[in-house]
Amino acid sequence: QVQLVESGGGLVQAGGSLRLSCAASGLTFGTYAMGWFRQAPGKERRFVATITWSGGTTYYADSVKGRFTISRDNAKNTVYLQMDSLKPEDTAVYYCAASRIRGYIVRDVDEYNHWGQGTHVTVSS
Repeated sequence: QVQLVESGGGLVQAGGSLRLSCAASGLTFGTYAMGWFRQAPGKERRFVATITWSGGTTYYADSVKGRFTISRDNAKNTVYLQMDSLKPEDTAVYYCAASRIRGYIVRDVDEYNHWGQGTHVTVSS
């Protein structure tokens, strides 16, 4: 079965950095677009970033543009989210997800087929 396992979350001070990883198994990783989403307490899950199957195209939510970087290593079946200049409002559970959709930027929750269990990120002020 498909498994997506996130790691790298934790507690960091505002202005600090974290690097999230998501290791995938049970799917042909190199054929999937990958995304990161986040969900703060009491709020809906929201799009953060996505990367196409080849890694050639990335797209970010306005709230993280210029601070976060998504990348992937298809040889390692892993997608990353480098988070710099973190702010308290970045506090959330971060989820990685895989989508079979190709040909355009995939940003909607409903367009992703597989999800990880999430990793907590807390940014203190």
